[in-house]
Amino acid sequence: MTPRSEPLLWLQLMAIGAIPLELLGLLLLLAGADPGPLPGLERLLAWAIGALGPAILLWKRPADVFSLLVVQVPLRARSEAQRTLSALQSPLPLKLAMVGGAAALLPLFWWMDQHAALAASLSPLAASPRLVGLLLACPLLALILWQWQQLGQTLALLRLRPEAMASATPLTASQLESQRLSLGLPLLLLSPLQIQQPEPVRPEPERIAEPELVPEPELEPEITPTSLQQSSAEEEPSSMEAPTLEPNAIGTETSVKETSVADPVAIEPEETAEEPEGAQLDQEIP
Repeated sequence: MTPRSEPLLWLQLMAIGAIPLELLGLLLLLAGADPGPLPGLERLLAWAIGALGPAILLWKRPADVFSLLVVQVPLRARSEAQRTLSALQSPLPLKLAMVGGAAALLPLFWWMDQHAALAASLSPLAASPRLVGLLLACPLLALILWQWQQLGQTLALLRLRPEAMASATPLTASQLESQRLSLGLPLLLLSPLQIQQPEPVRPEPERIAEPELVPEPELEPEITPTSLQQSSAEEEPSSMEAPTLEPNAIGTETSVKETSVADPVAIEPEETAEEPEGAQLDQEIP
């Protein structure tokens, strides 16, 4: 199991949007009444009650990461992975960051009280005593500090690798009760998220280069007497002339003259030419 598969860690990230809204509500509460004769002392007392006291408590017993302040995951029903995350949630740098956040709330609270009169028309505590506004501002300061620590712990746990979780020892239920500040009703039971991890890319086997096949040259057929006879025999039908049609004198009948080289043609004997004036030449000349 990886830390990113725990759904409650992602729900803790709501503090990113909740903290600015809580600061706006703090400004509206302080705008309900005018500062008293000693405004600096009033601010110091309100900050000590709402920020400094909770910071000391959270240093000794860090806020349980599986608690949403109103509801929490039951201690007896937590899995081994959840108890392992609880063991890794409070290193020293996160505690120092929480104390730094508590110290930063003092100048911020001081500045907001000085400029709260600008939002006097929007305050829900208009024309109320100064003490009421300061008393309501103390739990709001504690809530901001709680969510600040939860946000830091959540971001640190989401960056953990599975190897760090495997090497850590999970806390028992009794240790969680004594070492973590778990607030809320034990009604929150969420199933882990199913995160698909990318499959490792397997290297493709190297392909052996196949030798290129050179085509063999085509051999010319040998010329033999038998092949010459076969070729001459195939060319004889094509040498015959096609029959031709010739029109006769009238143009209605046609005669077909067929000539062939192969067919024999009878040749008639030559005839002597008749001499029309041969008798007269035989007469004697007087």
